[in-house]
Amino acid sequence: MATLVVIGYETDLKAEEVRLSLLKLQKEYLIDLVDAVVVVRDADGKVKLRQLYNLTAAGAVSGGFWGLLIGMIFMNPLFGFALGTAAGAMSGALKDVGIDDDFMKKLGEVLKPGTAALCVLIRQMTLDKVVEELQQYGGTVIKTNLCHESEAKLQTALDAAKPAV
Repeated sequence: MATLVVIGYETDLKAEEVRLSLLKLQKEYLIDLVDAVVVVRDADGKVKLRQLYNLTAAGAVSGGFWGLLIGMIFMNPLFGFALGTAAGAMSGALKDVGIDDDFMKKLGEVLKPGTAALCVLIRQMTLDKVVEELQQYGGTVIKTNLCHESEAKLQTALDAAKPAV
């Protein structure tokens, strides 16, 4: 079962910085990310999702390759390439992996304008090492399916990074 963690940040740059830090941890095999999306609500109140993977582009490249190959067999490679690219882009755009986009858009609607949230879907992790890394960035736990003890540990670590008022 995957673990969902949503942490709120004051700026989208901070959320992007944390996502990059998590990707670094993934290269060190301390966390296995399924998905990591930055949800931004800009100053105008518009919600934007910054996905980790662009499935539309990946689908277009894959579809273009297969369309070109099939087009060469039927003596019309340009038509096959164009048709394959369009079909691949469409299937990539319709495919949704990881965190549900509707959930993230609803989450974005409750964020204050100018703030962001990092939504992370984790297959597995070394909790103490990940919490140690996240501690330096601060933030507020918005939603998680961690056990109460782990969630409290995470929020305490994030609070430790906040400047004293």
